[in-house]
Amino acid sequence: MIRHFGAETGLLLVDLQVGVDLLDHWGGPTGRRNNPDAEARQAALLGGWRAAGLPVVFTLHDSREAASPLKAALPTGAPKPGLGARDGEVVVTKDVNGGFFGTNLELELRRAAVARLVVAGFFTNMCVETTARTAGNLGFDTYVVDDACATTNRIGPDGVDHEPELVHQLSLASLHGEFCTVLRTADALALLTADAPTLSRAQGNE
Repeated sequence: MIRHFGAETGLLLVDLQVGVDLLDHWGGPTGRRNNPDAEARQAALLGGWRAAGLPVVFTLHDSREAASPLKAALPTGAPKPGLGARDGEVVVTKDVNGGFFGTNLELELRRAAVARLVVAGFFTNMCVETTARTAGNLGFDTYVVDDACATTNRIGPDGVDHEPELVHQLSLASLHGEFCTVLRTADALALLTADAPTLSRAQGNE
């Protein structure tokens, strides 16, 4: 069973920024992404958490890389329309893949008495995965919402162009049962009002 998401449960939205849509930067000339409904599901989570009065935290990526579209000073570094923070919500700026490295993210979560963390955003196999792995290792009861995440194709060192859905699913498979429990948006929203006796918490390494 997974217990009801109460006051100790924060929503962490990772890098909901315009620049994630520059697919040729992330996936090369054949750049493409999976899950076109990710933004709608991120908005649903955001609405659910706000309505419940639970903590909402955002990371924004301000890249160290010269060519990256995810720079705070660029228009592409801005939050996606409708997916930005409101007054009083925490925004943590990071410059590497993991939201906890070189930032005050852990401090902000501890101050808000967050012990359980629900994570969604971009990209599944990069900043979402790195942040979720660290959250699990730091002792947070961690959940990743699979259909509220998305990623792009990746070109391997052998030149193989891997489909974005495969990259997405393998990332989730690596996380689930070790660093976190993977959930669907509908399940995460339902947990805002009741326990889920048919679902199993799968986080390991505890």
